[in-house]
Amino acid sequence: MSNQNQADIPDKDLPLRDDIRLLGRVLGDTVRQQEGEAVYEIVEAIRQTSVRFHRGEDDTARPALEALLNGLSPEQTIQIIRAYSYFSHLANIAEDQHHIRRTRAHAMSPTTSPREGSMSRALARAAEAGMARPALERFFGQVRVAPVLTAHPTEVRRKSTLDREREVARLLDERDRQSLTPEELEASEETLRRAVLTLWQTSILRRVKPTVVDEVANGLAYYGYTFLSELPRFYAALEDQLAKSDPEWAGFGLPSFLRIGSWIGGDRDGNPFVTMEVLNRALWLQSQRALEYYLQEVHALGGELSVDGTLVRVSDEAVALAERSPDHSPRRLDEPYRRAITGIYARLAATAAALDHAELPRQAVGAAPAYADTSELRAELDIVHRSLDANGSSTLARGRLRMLRRAVDVFGFHLAGIDLRQNSDVHEATVAELFEATCPGTDYLGRDEAGRIALLLAELQTARPLVSPYLNYSETTRSELSILRATAAAHRRYGKASVPNYVISKADGVSDVLEVALLLKEAGMLRPREGELDVNIVPLFETIQDLRNSGPVMDRLLALPVYQNLLESRGRVQEVMLGYSDSNKDGGFLTSGWELYQAEIALIEVFKRHDVRLRLFHGRGGSVGRGGGPSYQAILAQPDGAVEAGIRITEQGEVIAGKYSNPEVGRRNLEILAAATLEAVLPQPSQASARPEYLATMVELSDSAYAAYRDLVYETEGFERYFWESTVIGEIANLHIGSRPASRKKSTRIEDLRAIPWVFGWAQCRLMLPGWYGFGAAVKAWLATHPEGGMAQLQAMYRDWPFFTTLLSNMDMVLAKSDIAIASRYAELVEDKTLAASIFSRLRAEWQDSIDALLAIMGQQTLLERNQLLMRSIRNRFPYLDPLNHVQIELLKRHRAGDSDQRVVQGIHLTINGIAAGLRNSG
Repeated sequence: MSNQNQADIPDKDLPLRDDIRLLGRVLGDTVRQQEGEAVYEIVEAIRQTSVRFHRGEDDTARPALEALLNGLSPEQTIQIIRAYSYFSHLANIAEDQHHIRRTRAHAMSPTTSPREGSMSRALARAAEAGMARPALERFFGQVRVAPVLTAHPTEVRRKSTLDREREVARLLDERDRQSLTPEELEASEETLRRAVLTLWQTSILRRVKPTVVDEVANGLAYYGYTFLSELPRFYAALEDQLAKSDPEWAGFGLPSFLRIGSWIGGDRDGNPFVTMEVLNRALWLQSQRALEYYLQEVHALGGELSVDGTLVRVSDEAVALAERSPDHSPRRLDEPYRRAITGIYARLAATAAALDHAELPRQAVGAAPAYADTSELRAELDIVHRSLDANGSSTLARGRLRMLRRAVDVFGFHLAGIDLRQNSDVHEATVAELFEATCPGTDYLGRDEAGRIALLLAELQTARPLVSPYLNYSETTRSELSILRATAAAHRRYGKASVPNYVISKADGVSDVLEVALLLKEAGMLRPREGELDVNIVPLFETIQDLRNSGPVMDRLLALPVYQNLLESRGRVQEVMLGYSDSNKDGGFLTSGWELYQAEIALIEVFKRHDVRLRLFHGRGGSVGRGGGPSYQAILAQPDGAVEAGIRITEQGEVIAGKYSNPEVGRRNLEILAAATLEAVLPQPSQASARPEYLATMVELSDSAYAAYRDLVYETEGFERYFWESTVIGEIANLHIGSRPASRKKSTRIEDLRAIPWVFGWAQCRLMLPGWYGFGAAVKAWLATHPEGGMAQLQAMYRDWPFFTTLLSNMDMVLAKSDIAIASRYAELVEDKTLAASIFSRLRAEWQDSIDALLAIMGQQTLLERNQLLMRSIRNRFPYLDPLNHVQIELLKRHRAGDSDQRVVQGIHLTINGIAAGLRNSG
């Protein structure tokens, strides 16, 4: 089933071609064996006709393709979809394996310079920039970097499918690393065939909608895949690199500046299924996973440290630790480290029991007191480390013990901090009810912003509670208060790092922040007399207007002495979240990117004026339309000063699986975040800064793009209907891919639709509108008003300004994945043909104008000219991706015509899965 026969493939990419051919052959044989030769021949016939349609070679391709698809029985349709979907999944595995292969080859080459996105390169650049050790120590001590996992519904695969795919990846990796004999090679291929057969016989789709707890469990899988093992390895490698560059770094314990965050179980915005009980369950499951890992590693460590105390010296504190152990076996009398480790295991087991984790991998040898917190556990592990290190056994200390000490420091007893998130409207209603119940006539909702701020500030300065146990409150208010009480309890149980942040969606004023402060006070997490705040309050600015107001809003907030006093307890660091998805849906790709950039500049200036450190939290999705794209370039394209206190970035949907289901790929992606953050704080070349004329140009481009986008999406009569009928948005809403509803309200208005299904729908029909619309119109308008030198100015911006470079590079990728011919077939699904023709003609014209403008500015003849590997990847996917679109269109016609056959709905859902896999970053 492979189409990898290009003669222009570089030698270094030939292994990728070979892997895709191998997997395609194995899948093809599996289809033949399981479904018969006839189905296999249909798969090939559709692929070949689809290629003709894609290339526009002749006018017979479209009717021939339609005839083939219309002639399929329901059973054949399902099998055809599965064949193409699985090829996309297998091709993804081969590409990930090739990235690992190339990274390894680069690291082994003695002549190549450190690769882009590596800590080696970042440290080299820091040295070139004159960043001495004290400055580096400050950086590692003050910066915080965190990918934050969310349950946003763009991952359509089940965990069972992901597990089978990981098995295929493991087998490819084994074949790649080892020199196999012919017999071993044959055995390896047979194992691979079993894995692909199991994958073929495993259902891709979920039968029921996942609960929030299911999503928590799915998220926890990535700790086993990557985070628990690879984060400690990342730190160990970084410490060794520093020690190699300067012996004075030897023995220096880096602060754990890179950690994992999560929204899963705490994100209540628009999800009524996230309750106090769900939050408690999420916290318990995370803690269970951390304790389970520590118990497993401590047990293994005890097996390794069979050191005889009569043969080597052991420190007095290690001997004392061994004496405190409940392990009094005479067989281990002369093995102090084993006895010490057995005691640590016993205390961990007691800690697990205290946290209600009843099931243990194995029982402790005796009773021991539970740890009060992870600092006690770390202290005892440090005793073992110091003794080994001081007595000729430092090599032993650098093994499993080193990784475990780091894991305990990074993951604690809570595993990952869960952010709370709720919409400001809910806070507003809750606070209004509390005021009215305690002091009738307060009329909080009737007050203007200044009046609300005055009332909230007065209440924040008193220690008396506003909530009374003797009053009845609405269900919403009871729910909000219960969540906060559960958070306070989690702080006592797991530590304050278990729930460190409270994100406010739809923040647009100072009162939005103070309302959350008041609610935290009611739960005991803000103590006015002590000036202590236990949780970071994080406003999220989402729409275009909110982004424009973010600077003034934060200026007013930081000017309040009461709030400034609270920030002292947070190290004078204030986090602000910026929303990429909703700003894109609100104003389009170009304007969203520009307004985000301007908001950052405004915030940087405000925070400097108030002497408060800014940490930005970027709410990016997987697709370019939701802020996606390469993380390394995105971080380096930030304005000067934007990452001084670190950076947090959401990771969601299919991006989590793509980045973190493979341990090597996962570690590489974690390293990229850290390296880019370090490079971003270094002095940038003069040409990297935004010149005044560049900023002025962007203002004009953004204004034109905004007008074109708003005119189409919000001001064109019938556009809403066109969107719903020409995409699978209605069918996506019924696909079991997430616990959260697709719309905020029960309506079809674009304004009420969540950004994720908005982007996902456009990706499925291959138009990718949120990633480019308005750019062509903007460039046309710019050139019309600047005929002399206008294009040269845009080309200079692309060449010299990282922000503009990244913007266009991302658009280059998304346009390469679009297909206007296939999009035209989706337009035919719109019942009103006049409306369809009118709107699609505008889409087609703007699509072509955007491509023409992009190529002219970037100096390219074709899309992705500078990224040949990605171009070949996309080109090789089209023969298997395009048929899924064509089948999806035919199934949508049947479904909307009233065909009640359940296999039609199943087929639509399978095509959604396959297309998402083929595009990789669609949501």
